[in-house]
Amino acid sequence: MPLVRLPIALARVHWSTEPGDVVEWELPKAPRVDGVVAGAGFERVDQRHGRRLRTLADTVGPGMRVLVCGLNPSLISADIGFGFASPSNRFWRAATEAGLITAPRDPLRALTEDAVGMTDLVKRATKGTVDLSSDEYRRGAPRVEALVSWLKPPVVLFVGLEGWRTAIDRQAQPGFQASTFGGARAYVMPSTSGLNAHSRMADLVGHMRAATEGR
Repeated sequence: MPLVRLPIALARVHWSTEPGDVVEWELPKAPRVDGVVAGAGFERVDQRHGRRLRTLADTVGPGMRVLVCGLNPSLISADIGFGFASPSNRFWRAATEAGLITAPRDPLRALTEDAVGMTDLVKRATKGTVDLSSDEYRRGAPRVEALVSWLKPPVVLFVGLEGWRTAIDRQAQPGFQASTFGGARAYVMPSTSGLNAHSRMADLVGHMRAATEGR
């Protein structure tokens, strides 16, 4: 298959397996494959086998109009199989109200019908972002930047200021950033977590609309 279709092919394998399962595969020999494997939530055992990790699989492909980048999967999200899965997280409601997506809690539909992809700055799942180190954000940024350079979404929407400020620009404010990211416009918005009491639902919806409308 074309390499651009490999992320979703591996995502389907991820969704049909459990953490720790070892799968046999025959992957193309291309420079981007290791990044695709990591994004799909696997680690290599050897050249023909990979181990499924307790994380989320990227839902990305060609033709995305927006790539959503979260901070990292929560354990709840990793176990359920889609991002922002906590009942208190307002991402899906805000994204639906903003017109970013047409149906909540379905990242595959978001990609195939709404042209909205999803990934995370850090792939390791944790109970909360307080368990992440600054180095993890900094190590994760080049993987996401390479993904953007490859698949070329025009906009990357970073959900959560913490990651961008740690990895890219400590002084960043919400909105479109002055510099591009992997050739795409980068929009940074506050976290949609229910723990972020400073941001109202209307604010979150407004940020998503601004990102998708290019304002």
